[in-house]
Amino acid sequence: MPGWASSSTTRRSRTTCPSSKRRRSSWRRSSCGSLLPEWRDPAAGGAGARSPGRAVVRRLVRNPVFLAGAIVVCFWVLAAVEWRVIAPYDPFAVDPAHPLAPPGWSHWVGTDDLGRDVLSRVLAGAAPVLVVAPTATILSLAGGTTLGLVAGYHRGLVDDLLMRVVDAVMSLPAIIPATLVLALVGRSSTNVLLAIAVLFAPLVARTVRSAVLAERDREYVDAARLRGDGSLYIMFFEILPNVASPVIVEGTVRVGYAVFTAGTLSFLQLGIQPPSPDWGLTVAVERAFVQIAPWTVLAPAIALATLVVGINLAADGLRRTLAE
Repeated sequence: MPGWASSSTTRRSRTTCPSSKRRRSSWRRSSCGSLLPEWRDPAAGGAGARSPGRAVVRRLVRNPVFLAGAIVVCFWVLAAVEWRVIAPYDPFAVDPAHPLAPPGWSHWVGTDDLGRDVLSRVLAGAAPVLVVAPTATILSLAGGTTLGLVAGYHRGLVDDLLMRVVDAVMSLPAIIPATLVLALVGRSSTNVLLAIAVLFAPLVARTVRSAVLAERDREYVDAARLRGDGSLYIMFFEILPNVASPVIVEGTVRVGYAVFTAGTLSFLQLGIQPPSPDWGLTVAVERAFVQIAPWTVLAPAIALATLVVGINLAADGLRRTLAE
């Protein structure tokens, strides 16, 4: 019996879990006796609770290129939202007594041919641009990402057909597809939005397809196929999160191009119509007075240029940060 007791004690000592004093919360023993990593609550704080999103935001704040672009973009977003409060005059109010007045104390940037305050119209002109461009970019990202996922994942005939259509659209000068769309559906801000989305979707599709080709043969995709997951699930819930970075960067770059394209279409008077204070439309209408009143053209042109440059700086800073 003493021998049996010592054997039992030895057996017990070999299977006894380590005390909490010796192993502090880094591991726990399951009921089966196997060691499992202990789950940590991210809300509890600590170094392990830092999310990748917070790290990206922290690096963006320290990036001077991104900050410079973000400040410019935020200024124009504020102008687009609060121009009724910021603008010194009603941008649509006509003053026949002061047409083409030069910049001065009463009108800091002068007036146009109808006596309307140029500064007020420039501030109000940010609204249509910053509605059309981001919305068109979102639509182009949705369509282009879907096409890129399908083409990159399925390959074969589907890939060949989709990419040939993309190549056909990209072979044309950028403004021609948008002009054709507007000629078919008519001139309006909504149709400009759709035209820009159609123009940019193939470019997004090509970028997404390249990223998907690098991911489609990874182990996690093979594991999803072995689980019996469908193609749609694999494309949108397995592959898409892993190609999100290039999609985000592509989206920010496309916003800048969309602003410029919307301004070009308005300048050609194919988009937003008078009396809108849209920047491209204002340049087109006031160019007849550029020699005697250059401020009527320079102010909206400079506004358009600063917004495009600001968006591109922010996009470049974001791209560099995500690449780190």
